Amino acid sequence: MRFDLLIKGGEVVDPGGGHAGLLDVAVSRGRVAAVDHDIPAEAAFEVVDATGRIVTPGLVDLHTHVFHKVTYWGIDPDPVASSSGVTTWNDAGSAGALTLPGLREFVVDRSRVRITAFLNISNIGLVGENYECANPAYLDVDLFRRLADRNRDLVAGVKVRMGTPTVGELGLEPLRLARRAAEECELPLMVHVAFGPPAIEDVLALMRPGDILTHCFTGLTMKIVDERGRLHECAKRAWDAGVVMDIGHGTGSFSYDTAEALMAAGRRPDVISTDLHQLSINGPAYDLPTCLSKFLHLGMSLPEVVRAATSRPAEVLGMQREVGTLGPGAVADVALFELLTGRFPLYDIWGEMREASRLLVNTLTIVGGRPLAPLPPAAPAPWAEDPIWPEAQKPFTDRQQELRDRGHTPAAMRAAARSPGATPRPA
Repeated sequence: MRFDLLIKGGEVVDPGGGHAGLLDVAVSRGRVAAVDHDIPAEAAFEVVDATGRIVTPGLVDLHTHVFHKVTYWGIDPDPVASSSGVTTWNDAGSAGALTLPGLREFVVDRSRVRITAFLNISNIGLVGENYECANPAYLDVDLFRRLADRNRDLVAGVKVRMGTPTVGELGLEPLRLARRAAEECELPLMVHVAFGPPAIEDVLALMRPGDILTHCFTGLTMKIVDERGRLHECAKRAWDAGVVMDIGHGTGSFSYDTAEALMAAGRRPDVISTDLHQLSINGPAYDLPTCLSKFLHLGMSLPEVVRAATSRPAEVLGMQREVGTLGPGAVADVALFELLTGRFPLYDIWGEMREASRLLVNTLTIVGGRPLAPLPPAAPAPWAEDPIWPEAQKPFTDRQQELRDRGHTPAAMRAAARSPGATPRPA
């Protein structure tokens, strides 16, 4: 019996499945059937030539916002997936108990990509820009538990945003209630930090092993390093005890100063995620390959950054046997990349630039054994029509820059990166 699909001749990087090197990946009935050397092309009905490409499991983005057209932050995930290699999207708190059925019906059921959700402790979720935890009437643990129990296939954790002005005068109370919900539902807790109060030490005191501190490399007032860049003792204890440190890049949560201090001290993030939403999709996060490229520049190896965006977030979601791996029997979510070399400006949220010598560019995304056709970007929400981040600061190859100077669109330039020999038409 022949395989349905064969991805042939690529450099496989699969820390979760234990595969590395020039290998072929065979797919049958939407699952990985084999990973081996020199599987004959005649053994499959369809062959993808991956020569010169890096082949990884489909990326798993632990912190995203995909409640499109219903919340302030939500984006349409499929168009981004088609150009980034992210096949599993974890929505980090866009939906609360009152809106979770809508997330399922209007987004999850209609998307090609795989979507899980961390349910917001606030029952209104992130419909607006802020303040969802400032009203105690919205913090209903009993209602949370009822909706989580009815949607165990979708709900993978609890989300709470801590800091000013989100919690208003309630201080640590939203976190205490989120802690209670996590324990009653036996789910991990993801905590967002930004501007205090409360203080980072008070937040970490309420977190447990397996919980996730997102925005862990922030430069804002709840950062986990002191003014000299030294890791706070409370953060060291939490990290060493098993609290998961997640990047959650976004538009306000990744600082080179914090990252460089922690990397110099030997501290690597457990998970690299984008916090992709209506604003950060226009920079400086852009997409997960761009965020991974920043950590390649900061000193992580290619297998390390792939692990932080595949098998490790899959473990956090309890999906390590299904996604984030090319192990036989896993869902056949696969991503192909070109690792470009050159000079690439990569920015943090303050506009600080580091010039990287390598840039990951996705060339093909496969979901459940089926290639995802390139899709045009979704139109921005009215409140995000004027990007706060200049398009000129997105990293481009020399070839892309040449096309840009000649008046080509960003979408056409991304297409040029996939097929360097092709010249896209001007807009």
